[in-house]
Amino acid sequence: MATKAADLRQKSVDQLKEQVIALKKEQFNLRFQRASGQLENTARVRAVRREIATIKTLLGERAKSAS
Repeated sequence: MATKAADLRQKSVDQLKEQVIALKKEQFNLRFQRASGQLENTARVRAVRREIATIKTLLGERAKSAS
């Protein structure tokens, strides 16, 4: 489910913000699974964290270019 930066650049700001919210919910659930010992795909934690960072970077770039 990892999204390429080129795909993310085509999305609107609202779509990106919605995706960040969805990823934060997934991140919370993954943390909960890890704490309870039920997490099977440990690499997904890192992938979600990096995808959130990528989206936030794109949002920052757009905000900077808009002002």
